[in-house]
Amino acid sequence: MAGFHLGNMLSFLATPVLIARLGINGPFSLYALLGLLWLSMWVWGVTNDPRDNPVISQAELRLIRDGKSQDQDHRSRHKFPPVRYLLSKLPTWAIILANIANNWGYFVLLSWLPVYFKTVYGVNLKQAAWFSALPWGLMALSGYVAGVWSDLLIKSGQSVTRVRKIMQSIGFIGPGVSLLCLKYAESPTTAAVLMGIALSLSSFSQAGFLLNIQDIAPKYAGFLHGISNTAGTLAAIISTIGTGYFVQWLGSFQAFLTLTSIIYFGTTVFWNLFATAEQVFF
Repeated sequence: MAGFHLGNMLSFLATPVLIARLGINGPFSLYALLGLLWLSMWVWGVTNDPRDNPVISQAELRLIRDGKSQDQDHRSRHKFPPVRYLLSKLPTWAIILANIANNWGYFVLLSWLPVYFKTVYGVNLKQAAWFSALPWGLMALSGYVAGVWSDLLIKSGQSVTRVRKIMQSIGFIGPGVSLLCLKYAESPTTAAVLMGIALSLSSFSQAGFLLNIQDIAPKYAGFLHGISNTAGTLAAIISTIGTGYFVQWLGSFQAFLTLTSIIYFGTTVFWNLFATAEQVFF
């Protein structure tokens, strides 16, 4: 996840320079080539069986073998659960709604930060890139903090359910409050700090709903993640497009950010009521 956020940061910084030197198509071409380069390296290095990988350690190989043998035993005794069954449990909906709220805010900020700084504070494209990039760098760092702190709490005797709720509450309440405070930011520097706080604290969701998928459905985590992420992606599409219409309608970015805060707060309540780290699907 840190790599995901650092990629956002680097692209914010690189894009204005590439546009100035290569034109509007420059960033698209470069990023496409980088994707193809990574793909070629991955295709060359991936193996069908972990035993064929030249750099894998024996300890990791044993761990993978144990996991695969357990999974094969499970598959031989159980059928894949129907979607209706997965959606019949409130902990599933806690994860789905958390994914929706997380992606709603995340992709609004990813897509509209440069425009926000340019429109509200009148900074140019290169300056907006710097103000926009900083929060993503902080988010990459805070994700490590969230992970370490989460593990320490569990090792200290806290229940996994309580830790998941603490992490997710920070991941939603923190950004919600920060976005509301943007109304009082009088300079782009203050706004960048608040955006940095919002995105940094939102990374605590990585130790919340993203891990909780494996808590409640360890055998079907990939399938459940796909369901919840589909809902989250649809929310991201709606919020990213909706921001433009909303701002044009009301003439204010802050109104949409306030709506995003309300979504964060409402989802936090639902999460704390119905989320659990106990295994729900066997």
